[in-house]
Amino acid sequence: MSTAGLFAKSTPVVPIRPIHLDLKGCPPTGRRLISLLRVWAAAGYNAVVVEWEDTFPWTVDERFRCETAYSPQTIRDFCAEAARLGIDVIPLVQCLGHMETPLQTPGYEKLREIPHKATTLNPLAPGARELITRMVEDVLALSPKLKYFHLGGDEAFGMGTHPDTKAFIEKHGQDGKAALYLQHVEPILDLLRARGIRPILWDDMMRHWDDVSLRRIAPKADLMVWAYGGDALQRHGQFMERFKQHGVSLWGAGCFKGAESPSADLPDIDDRAANTLTWVRAATQYNMKGVLATGWSRHQTQRPMSIFIDAALDAAVMCALILHDGELPKGGIETCLKVLETVGERDAFVQRRAVVTEMNQARMHAWDGVRSTREQLIVGMRDIRRRGGWAEMEALRDLRYCVAKSDEIKAKLFAAFDGLVDPIWLERYWAERFEPLWEEATTLELRVRQWDPAGYAASGWRTIANSEADERAGLGPTA
Repeated sequence: MSTAGLFAKSTPVVPIRPIHLDLKGCPPTGRRLISLLRVWAAAGYNAVVVEWEDTFPWTVDERFRCETAYSPQTIRDFCAEAARLGIDVIPLVQCLGHMETPLQTPGYEKLREIPHKATTLNPLAPGARELITRMVEDVLALSPKLKYFHLGGDEAFGMGTHPDTKAFIEKHGQDGKAALYLQHVEPILDLLRARGIRPILWDDMMRHWDDVSLRRIAPKADLMVWAYGGDALQRHGQFMERFKQHGVSLWGAGCFKGAESPSADLPDIDDRAANTLTWVRAATQYNMKGVLATGWSRHQTQRPMSIFIDAALDAAVMCALILHDGELPKGGIETCLKVLETVGERDAFVQRRAVVTEMNQARMHAWDGVRSTREQLIVGMRDIRRRGGWAEMEALRDLRYCVAKSDEIKAKLFAAFDGLVDPIWLERYWAERFEPLWEEATTLELRVRQWDPAGYAASGWRTIANSEADERAGLGPTA
């Protein structure tokens, strides 16, 4: 089935339309990573920004690899399939902020800007730039014929905290932070440019740079302005205007998933579409090279996993259609599903989304049960006349029911994503969502039993906690 007729315009409104794969959370299997390229091509994406993180087969230090890191051959096959489909691969390797993957590895503490935080690299630490260079070289070795390379460089909030970097900034006056940033990154930019590869950097660290520093970076790197909610032009128009005035080539970055809460299960498609529409306007106004649809799988390396890629295909397609046509698809979400149908993905996606929706609803219902139970316990604590009367038991009922369903939901989740995500990540994803509820339920059940032992015994309920959790909480067998 062809995608002809699903696009409103024959010529794309935005020239380069990359999708972003953040692989530090719930990464797809190697086979699925490659097969997703057909989905992206059908949707109209013509580039993919891959944030490999701990899924890359690093040689600079194998400890940077996660348990399911891809093989070198998988990386090569991914790049080859992308080339066959006309999709440019744009690797992303962080160079300053979000450096948790290497900096949390024993032996790299000396490279931290703040000793107790594995977040920001100290750009003046001996070996800091060399580490980034070696990581870039690792990726280049498996990624042939690149046009662009993203070096991240965003949210380096701690920069200037270390005594050395603080002294450097003070020495260079008002443009001290820009001077420190450039001192660190310029040699890496030159390395890429010498190979015919154009570097890209996130823009947030440059928003308040002086004029001289902006003119200095303009010939060496493109800046990617990012905003995942609200009107990008209203929020960041002043920065985009200033960047352009100083000759900086711009990209935009919206979001197809991951701008929701840190442990979200599903994207808010209406918000994602509205966000992408603002970036189409910005791209036109500032003659941007392209607009990226980011897909964050964690808000930060140590945060919970957020939204499987395969649970957000409709949102990814929606954003692609908007970037291509400059407007919402006339058929709405049904047009997005038709795009998935052209590559044989529609039915399986609909089933997966139903499972994730059920899981999300059960979680939210259970957390409502936690709130209701805790509130009811406080009612009786503050006013003894309100105690009992079965109110605490009723408040606990919904929580008990939802938590009891978690094993059933787990089985459905594993079946729905079989072959798409490694079981180790499915297990952790499920645990991040339901183990906190198990702990809450166990604690609250103990309190209710202590509060109203006669009522609890009369209920005939069996404890919802498993035997191990039961033992940890000090619960004996119930009547």
